[in-house]
Amino acid sequence: MVDPHHIAGRVSTPLENTPARPWDANAPIPAPLQLHSPTVLPQWVDYNGHMSESCFLLVFGDSSDAFFRFIGIDETYRDQGGMSLYTVETHIHNIKEASEGDPLKLTLQVLDVDAKRVHIFHSMFHAGTGELLATGEQMLLHVDMNAGRAAPMPDWLHAHVQAIHTAHSTLPRPSQAGAAIGIRRKTV
Repeated sequence: MVDPHHIAGRVSTPLENTPARPWDANAPIPAPLQLHSPTVLPQWVDYNGHMSESCFLLVFGDSSDAFFRFIGIDETYRDQGGMSLYTVETHIHNIKEASEGDPLKLTLQVLDVDAKRVHIFHSMFHAGTGELLATGEQMLLHVDMNAGRAAPMPDWLHAHVQAIHTAHSTLPRPSQAGAAIGIRRKTV
């Protein structure tokens, strides 16, 4: 089976070189977004017989890439403007195992946005049973790649993300969002 994540020996996304969708300001915005539904590939399964932890991140990254195309970012945006969204922080919660051939459904919720940052939350479900398998929380930063630093989003892009944030503001905040990692100790 061909791995959709490797092009000429480098990691890629299944959506690479797929143009961004035209933005329709009058279209309803799903809450949450459902933009990515892969199947667990054989090469994602580790020696324990379930999806490897690194592949959860890979799938969440593909979901982010689908989101970028939904809001208007693709290779043309990057190549012509020298701008992109970079992930600066990720938190993954593995809740249940996924096995080879399992159908997945991912949702994406925009938790917050400002001029330079977008805070998103992915939920990965088994598409057949509806069980929550994992969550992935990401902080994205809009970057001027030529300057090598954060830069404000153009007005049109910020408006797209803000519209999604507004549509998602009625959704409950996921319980895993903002969770810190650490060993919880009982106080005596």
